[in-house]
Amino acid sequence: MDNISSPKKVKEIMDKYGFKFSKSLGQNFLIDQNILRKIVEIAEITKEDCVIEVGPGIGNLTRYIAEAAKSVVAIEIDKALVPVLKETLREYSNIEIINEDILKIDLHKLIEEKFRNRTVKVVANLPYYATTPIIMKFLEEKIPVESLTLMVQKEVAQRMQAKPGTKDYGSLSIAVQYYSNPNILLRVPPTVFIPRPNVESAVVKLEVLKEPGVHVQREDLFFALIKDAFGKRRKTILNALNTGDLKLDRDLLKRVLDKSGIKENRRGETLTIEEYAFLANNLAEIHNNL
Repeated sequence: MDNISSPKKVKEIMDKYGFKFSKSLGQNFLIDQNILRKIVEIAEITKEDCVIEVGPGIGNLTRYIAEAAKSVVAIEIDKALVPVLKETLREYSNIEIINEDILKIDLHKLIEEKFRNRTVKVVANLPYYATTPIIMKFLEEKIPVESLTLMVQKEVAQRMQAKPGTKDYGSLSIAVQYYSNPNILLRVPPTVFIPRPNVESAVVKLEVLKEPGVHVQREDLFFALIKDAFGKRRKTILNALNTGDLKLDRDLLKRVLDKSGIKENRRGETLTIEEYAFLANNLAEIHNNL
């Protein structure tokens, strides 16, 4: 496999096709072969695996994935990159390129048609502007995914695996940990991208859980509570939930917090995912009995 990841080769490809990087699409291509290999190693791709890659760019990571996997579907939003990918990936018969917006695709249908409903692995160098929506699409829509191995902004990776009481802990931490076990496995400097981003990056692997990390009676209420709790970080949990979008009755909240063993003067960022689940379930139960 020839190297298409060097700055010189990337420039040659760009010049040949008259391609220019799009800031609005968050395009930063990896140009370090060692990092590309490590991403595939972290994803633990085997010859039995079906892989979805989001944002293949010019196909430098795609080629390493294809070498290791059974089959690959690469989803690229930028139509200007399609002819580039057809050239750089021409020697691989196990890759299919789809020119679509990942956020608009019916992933269940895609997996049924392309992979016959087999569980897939996701590998991506995600555009920073759409990182959270893309991750949550795979998790919230209950896509049959075994793991997601993602290059993201370092601060976003830290928030995904953050623990209660830390500055990085927030609604994203709980949402990701509800559906998966996240682990940062590689720190990546700006120097291995072209163009260089202004931030550091990290490769985070989300091992998707077969069942959510906690049991909740109503997911909508669980996530609504979390949104209100972190929407007013300076407020106590009682005041945040009382004045949030749910506009929960103060006396009712005091009863639910007391039943849940949660002191009303605690702040939302100190509650564990288990405590939020307990709180949501008790609120649902009391509400149903009113």
